[in-house]
Amino acid sequence: MSTVRKEIGIGLVGYGFIGKVHTMGYLTLPFYYENAPYKVKLSGIASRSEDNRNRALFQAGYNFASEDYLELMERNDIDVIDCCTPNKLHKPVALAAMKAGKHIYCEKPLARNVEEALEMARLAKETGVKSKLAFHYRFVPAVMRAKQLIEEGALGEVFNFRAAYLHSGYIDPNRPMSWRLLKEESGGGALFDLGSHILDLMRFLLGDFEEVQANLETFIKERPAAGNPTQKLKVDVDDLVIMQVRMKNNSLGTIEASRVATGTNDELRFEIHGNRGAITFDLMEPNWLKFYDATEPGKPIGGRRGFKKIETVQRYPEEPVFPGPKFAIGWIRYHIASQHDLLASLVEDRASLGATFEDGLRIQEVMAAAEKSAETGSWIKVERNIL
Repeated sequence: MSTVRKEIGIGLVGYGFIGKVHTMGYLTLPFYYENAPYKVKLSGIASRSEDNRNRALFQAGYNFASEDYLELMERNDIDVIDCCTPNKLHKPVALAAMKAGKHIYCEKPLARNVEEALEMARLAKETGVKSKLAFHYRFVPAVMRAKQLIEEGALGEVFNFRAAYLHSGYIDPNRPMSWRLLKEESGGGALFDLGSHILDLMRFLLGDFEEVQANLETFIKERPAAGNPTQKLKVDVDDLVIMQVRMKNNSLGTIEASRVATGTNDELRFEIHGNRGAITFDLMEPNWLKFYDATEPGKPIGGRRGFKKIETVQRYPEEPVFPGPKFAIGWIRYHIASQHDLLASLVEDRASLGATFEDGLRIQEVMAAAEKSAETGSWIKVERNIL
């Protein structure tokens, strides 16, 4: 194999759960994309935890580990900073990376508030570095096919939609306090953690948001401190958000994000209805997109109408050589596709499907409008900041 590849050095900040996910993605990219124009080098890992630093060196073979993420910015063998920290650190890590001329790949949401997100998006524009967010559900083949169908006009004029992202991990009141349950650390609860994903998907598929009306609820208002179950700490973020939204295209929709949806696992779903057709998707059945063609004849006895299951499976536009397009897809595969999109677009200097920091800012603006609506009880127009 004589393919010439550009070596791209990765500097990862944070080696908790999502840091391991991103690392697994980088390690497996050569299997999925044999003809990629890049070669990944895991140059460095930064983590405040000595245990996590040692795990990163042992599990992934990073070249070096540091307690201070600023050391990554000083190295010539690092081209991309991958930020897998709690939300509070997204801004300082990203700003340091961009000022050092590094490209940046950041976990969602972009920041804790619009002000932070705006500063980050503006610096990305000023420096011209590639700035991407891990809104990886854009890279589910079924979602990609849904976007194609919408852009082809298969749904016609979109009337309405329903979308939800549901988890059940916070139903136990004895689950200890963590940074995700503190506004100072996370910026928000289910709205930020899960809502940012489903909001980005709806914007990806249907365009910008115009206005929102939202209700946020915190059901479990105190939780035990980590390591000290007798000490109770106040939770100041939401467990559940339910929103009504109006889009720029005048369609109406409902969006729900919950971390207390008993009986669910990782259930991201949406239904979109237009005057010519409809689509439905459920992440728990990720190999299929369901499409209803209202232009099919309805007679006799129903004619040919009905939802059709499109077998998207692993049929990416750029079909990977491994394990093959026919095999069932899984959750980590979307992360891998998102990382490939970033690295390939970096080498080829082209636009990509992945979310930019500007996209992240637009979602931050929607979430801010939702919070304001929950406080006032009224519809709130989404304010768009100029970059």
